[in-house]
Amino acid sequence: MTQADIAMIGLAVMGQNLVMNMADHGFTVAVYNRTTAVVDSFVAGPAKGMRIIPTHSLEELVATLKRPRRVMMLVKAGQPVDAFIERLIPILEPGDIIIDGGNSNYEDTMRRTSAVEARGLLYIGAGVSGGEEGARHGPSIMPGGSPAAWPAVKPILQAIAAKAPEGDPNGVPCCDWVGENGAGHFVKMVHNGIEYGDMQIIAEAYHLLKEGLGLSNDEMSAIFARWNQGFLESYLIEITADILRYRDERGQAVVDLILDSAGQKGTGKWTVSAALEQSTPLTLVGEAVFARFLSALVDERAAAAASLPGPAASFDGDRAALLADLEQAVYAAKVASYAQGYMLMRSAAAAYGWRLNLGGIALMWRGGCIIRSAFLGKIKEAFDADPALDNLLLAPYFRDVLITADAGWRRVVAAAVQLGIPAPALSSALAFYDGYRRRRLPANLTQAQRDYFGAHTYERIDQPRGQFFHTNWTGHGGDVTARAYQA
Repeated sequence: MTQADIAMIGLAVMGQNLVMNMADHGFTVAVYNRTTAVVDSFVAGPAKGMRIIPTHSLEELVATLKRPRRVMMLVKAGQPVDAFIERLIPILEPGDIIIDGGNSNYEDTMRRTSAVEARGLLYIGAGVSGGEEGARHGPSIMPGGSPAAWPAVKPILQAIAAKAPEGDPNGVPCCDWVGENGAGHFVKMVHNGIEYGDMQIIAEAYHLLKEGLGLSNDEMSAIFARWNQGFLESYLIEITADILRYRDERGQAVVDLILDSAGQKGTGKWTVSAALEQSTPLTLVGEAVFARFLSALVDERAAAAASLPGPAASFDGDRAALLADLEQAVYAAKVASYAQGYMLMRSAAAAYGWRLNLGGIALMWRGGCIIRSAFLGKIKEAFDADPALDNLLLAPYFRDVLITADAGWRRVVAAAVQLGIPAPALSSALAFYDGYRRRRLPANLTQAQRDYFGAHTYERIDQPRGQFFHTNWTGHGGDVTARAYQA
């Protein structure tokens, strides 16, 4: 009987495409879906003639597998993942591997890794990015979990992953081991948060071009297409140009017919929540998430538009200069956003004991995923040159980018404010940059206020760090202090 190299549970579009990708690369795949009719239609339809073994029970699925058994799931995050794990554990053997390729929360993956390892099995939580097209032809894959499982799954995952340079079958796989327990899903979560930020930056540029400069969709499409030939080259810039030029069968621009309410699946919120937990200033992704919340207030915004006047959104200055400034501002904001994302990953790695290869993560994002761009190669180079780099903003290449963009970035944010066009991502990125490069911030006053009303104490610049002081500001507050300096 033919034995399968790997099994797949879950045959929605992503699962089907990933299975066919594996079969294309010479692997035999056993498949199972809770609705077994889906298995039969898949094998008789899109996967006809491929090296795929249909099964109608988990027991049958497991029986087809070579040892160590490798069982991958692409099912809805949350309880369905736990349910399948509980069903699989009794029918697997020590050393077998369960792989969750869905968008699971990293904390769930940490819990599951411990629970599965306690039963003698191995567990991988793998972030998979690239959508349906990526799954079929080469996604970015970010695996983490039980380190002992990696050698057994590495040949399969690296074979099906995208390659960098993109399109080169002999290129470097956009897949490598990320770290222990929840590290893979954490990095995928940060990827998704950065994706939110990239999309918001582009949306703000579009808004300024459309409302501020009054450009047509075709004119804007040409601008994004030109940007995609330079330092802003990326998948999201490329598809923005395509979207703006697209017309339906009646000749209408589809983008203009779409309701201005942006949906989300939750990974952006998870990223912001993780940043709060890690005390990391992930300001741009936070603003991107909040911008989607604001966009959902469609009826409220319609009412507010009728009663809250603002400046006329029409730019009367040097249009060519603003366009040049905007290109620089988009790039600078993107740099700031990635710097924040890397700050979050570094902080989480220290908190959870992960040994993250930060340069390697950039390489994993070079192809197959939604945020793929030429820019990521510069991140890889920065960490190759200095593996202990504290912040991307301090790498020579990115420092020069920000210095070059500085004046134009400020002019763009100022123009947006004067025109009444919201630009929370562009402006928060600039505020973060200004805050990061300031030797002294007004937090001394904030800490004095905390000490005044709550006796939270403070450190002094004329005394060693770690010594705390309290002032009896009113003369009758006493000398008792709060115990929690970070309250």
